[in-house]
Amino acid sequence: MTDMLLALTRGHWPSVIGAWLHLTVSFMVWLLMGALSLPLAQDLHLSRTNTALMVSLPLLSGALLRVVAGWSSDWYGAKPTGTLILVGELAVVLWGWLGIHSYAELLLIALLLGIGGASFAVTLPLAGRTYPAAHQGLVLGIVASGNVGTVLILFFAPRIAATGGWHDVFGWMTLPIVASLAIFVLLVRDDRQSRRAERDTHWWHNVAVMIRQSKAYWLCGLYAVTFGGFVGFCSILPLFFHEQYHVDGIAAGSIAALCGLVGSLIRPLGGYAADRIGGLRTLMFSLPLIVGIVAALGEFTDVSVAVALTVAAVGAMGVGNGVILQLASEWFPKQIGLASGVVGAAGGIGGFLLPLWLGTLKEVSGSYRTGLWVFALATGIAWGAVLLAERRARRIINPIEAPSRFVVDSDGRKKQC
Repeated sequence: MTDMLLALTRGHWPSVIGAWLHLTVSFMVWLLMGALSLPLAQDLHLSRTNTALMVSLPLLSGALLRVVAGWSSDWYGAKPTGTLILVGELAVVLWGWLGIHSYAELLLIALLLGIGGASFAVTLPLAGRTYPAAHQGLVLGIVASGNVGTVLILFFAPRIAATGGWHDVFGWMTLPIVASLAIFVLLVRDDRQSRRAERDTHWWHNVAVMIRQSKAYWLCGLYAVTFGGFVGFCSILPLFFHEQYHVDGIAAGSIAALCGLVGSLIRPLGGYAADRIGGLRTLMFSLPLIVGIVAALGEFTDVSVAVALTVAAVGAMGVGNGVILQLASEWFPKQIGLASGVVGAAGGIGGFLLPLWLGTLKEVSGSYRTGLWVFALATGIAWGAVLLAERRARRIINPIEAPSRFVVDSDGRKKQC
């Protein structure tokens, strides 16, 4: 602990606090529709497909906005971009508090709530740039733990909605956003001047270098499974446990919050394991665990068993999230801001697809089983890609010797050539 505190003094620790709070509150905004899925569906008489679309839209728009936010952070500065994100979040929740009266308006609000998902592409590079390379892992891990905001909104939103209605949840969200905005503006260092020369010289070059790397697309695919699984499951779990196991709304939100807590807290463990035994090897253990648990989840009728399996699956996804961020920083050290935005966008798209197909296939087939199998299959494909990558890496490190040719020298002895 002393070493960690000492490491934090090597850079601008107030920026870390501001960035962490920014990401925590933004995750609360981003997952707001998932946390309110049950009261919204009951109040507006939504079908499963309509509910799944409402839950999924913030994840899709957040994925796309991550790329925009990453570009804006590099071009205009992280602090102005982060401030604009919080102001946008405040405007959206105020509208949700005072102005939603139809499903069409709800979908528009859901789309705009995706601005919370853009925080990831701003806060991580912002904090990382204030520290030397030797402490990047610690700083990025601390800020990334801001996805604990998922836990807060999944736990508190159903309880507030049960007492005052779902409109009140939007109203209460204005308080943490305003507090985060004030702290962010006061504490975070403005990096526009220091970034300007690097921006003008290297930004387009970094884009060109990254899009030519097949590793970038590989990381995007993996993150779509691990982070997409994490955020997608946390969004749909209240509805899943209510419909599949007849759990009331508050209890279902608590289960989803527990899963989010485990997935958030275990994330640094994934990065640590990647540092110790290698990122690919860590994924070789975590991905098959996800495959087996998700494929079996729909077969159990006991809610206690289902909760235990879901927590384990989301925990394994959290491990994978930590690994992939570690790999991104290792493979793209000069494009970490851009890599965070692009890879994070892929994760958001995966999160958008998961609740959408789970809800749609549930309405078509009458069971969540088919949708769970589809996700298990996608994770199995990712696992196969990791196995191939690990095998290729071993060949590069320990290449197989090609057949040697021998000649006979003047002394009659064989000599390799």
